[in-house]
Amino acid sequence: MYKTKLLEAEEGARSERTDINLKHGLSRIEENFDEQNMPGECMGAGDEKEPRREVAGELNPSFDDDEPKRKVSISLRSSPTSPAERKVSQASSGGKPKSILVNGDNISSQYSTYTEQPRKFSTYSEDQKRSSIYDQEDSIESSWWFLLCTKCRQKETGPGWEPPHYQSFCPYPFCPTYRHLARIFALFLLGLLAWGIIYFVIGPEAAPGGQLFDIAALCIAANFGGWFFRMITLPPLVGMLSVGILFQNVGLVNIHEPYTSLTSVLRKVALVLILTRAGLDLDSKAMKKWTITICKMATIPWIVETLIVAVLSVALLDLPWMWAILMGSLVAAVSPAVVVPCLLRLRNKGYGVAKGIPTLIIAISGIDDALSVAVFGIISSIMFSESSLAYNIALGPLSVIIGVTYGAVWGWLASYVPEKGDPFVVPLRILLLLAAGLLAVFGSESVGFEGAGPLGVVAVAFLCCVAWANQGWEVEDNPVATAFEIFWMIFEPILFGLTGTQIRIKEMAGPYMWSGILILTIACILRIIITFLCGFGSKLNHKEKLFCALSWMAKASVQAALAPVAAELVRERSKKEQEYAQALLLIVVMSIVLTAPLGAIIITFTGTRLLTKTEEPIMTEGWRRSARPSLRDISIISEEPDPDYEIRHRPSIIINNVNSP
Repeated sequence: MYKTKLLEAEEGARSERTDINLKHGLSRIEENFDEQNMPGECMGAGDEKEPRREVAGELNPSFDDDEPKRKVSISLRSSPTSPAERKVSQASSGGKPKSILVNGDNISSQYSTYTEQPRKFSTYSEDQKRSSIYDQEDSIESSWWFLLCTKCRQKETGPGWEPPHYQSFCPYPFCPTYRHLARIFALFLLGLLAWGIIYFVIGPEAAPGGQLFDIAALCIAANFGGWFFRMITLPPLVGMLSVGILFQNVGLVNIHEPYTSLTSVLRKVALVLILTRAGLDLDSKAMKKWTITICKMATIPWIVETLIVAVLSVALLDLPWMWAILMGSLVAAVSPAVVVPCLLRLRNKGYGVAKGIPTLIIAISGIDDALSVAVFGIISSIMFSESSLAYNIALGPLSVIIGVTYGAVWGWLASYVPEKGDPFVVPLRILLLLAAGLLAVFGSESVGFEGAGPLGVVAVAFLCCVAWANQGWEVEDNPVATAFEIFWMIFEPILFGLTGTQIRIKEMAGPYMWSGILILTIACILRIIITFLCGFGSKLNHKEKLFCALSWMAKASVQAALAPVAAELVRERSKKEQEYAQALLLIVVMSIVLTAPLGAIIITFTGTRLLTKTEEPIMTEGWRRSARPSLRDISIISEEPDPDYEIRHRPSIIINNVNSP
């Protein structure tokens, strides 16, 4: 009898201990995980727990997910406080927003200390203390310094690790995140290693004071100059051009042979990137919808501005007619590098989306550039050709036919090679399109058809884009366009920095300067008027016509790529022709400096007043949500979501139901 009661007592104690273990395990689950996110299949029995490991650090505060998240510790150890004590809702904080200046855990710990620690006597109540904390944060977040630092910091793609107490010494956004700082340091190390390798291979030319070192320093400084101008909402290319002018006129760079040939090749590569991007931006559906409007507004204003610049150049600068037409064809080009980013920001906000005005302006700017480059190539071929007059007359139509035929062949080939289901279809298409463009420019120059190459680049890019669109790729979400945008980010400071080195301020004080300003002013005003008149007969209202006319006054990329070419062509010719080339270069650079920032400001401020805004902005997908994509935007494989990813990466919580004491 006694043994029976003893066994019953032991069984009761054992079951009681089991219930305590179960309750303790369930309480740990409730503290560490949300019940909604805890799958039932993660529960198990009979396995032993693995020892918990701790990782000291914090999550990256610049990570911006769909819903703002508080910074939390990534330690796997459970917090000693309960969920109710760790969470600070807006109701308990008086409706104040969550601050990103300090660690969220620190805020919650401040409020938890009011209940955990003994109360200290103070003349201020708890509500007053909380209000003063948030008031300080609100005053900081509304300061110009905070807004400037926030603009300078880019959002990261995912949560990242930071060393312990990093935010205490380097608070975000006043200081860069640890990830950003580590990335910059890694890039610095790569640059240092690359310089060391080049120095040991090439020799003194890569050392400080050598031409190659000076060119590299110019490009890096131009990149920083563009970044600064971007921060003040001006076109970055103006900052890059200014850095080049500064380097040339203070004696920091002096480019001569054999590196003048290298800079010429770099400018031609940049031209290929400009024209390829222009062709990829052309939307065939929009062009079918606006065929008549595009033909009128792309060709007539361009022809008028070219003729106006040519006539005024002959009258005021005493240039020969061929040089004057060459200058007019350059000045009349519209810069996509200025127009496209401003229009994409307006389109993402919903302005002009209903009628497709941003797409219309981007398409016309691409056609405008193709006209300028083709005419420049044809005129320069005629000017510097030693062939017969009949050959020079036939050179223009032949260049157009050859360029269009070259593009048609590549467009047909792009429909079959590579196969659209190939996992490496993206990099193959990028490399093929880049190689086709480079071959067109360098090959046409070597055979004497300079006008055919640039036109062929635009035709290749456009017809390839049409072929890929028929296979399912959208114009607005084209990974090849993303790649060429990144290539342009690399070559943009190189192009505009090197173009700036062609300008010497001492030579600008001559008669060409004020005459050039007068020519550019008259040409821009008349082009705006002609473009507004060409809009009649379309579906655009008067405000939209005026906005389109104002949008096509910015000059930059084509001018920077082609203006130094004229100076290279006359390097071994007479001194008079060299003066003509210098005058052309000076006025073209002045058109960039004057119209690029003014055009960006006018597009930004008049777009919100002249265009109609839709109630729900239509957001474009892919890289076009941002003017500055990154390498992360290119994928060589399909990015279909993995339905089993969350299940395979969920943490398993195992409860051991011990049946023995």
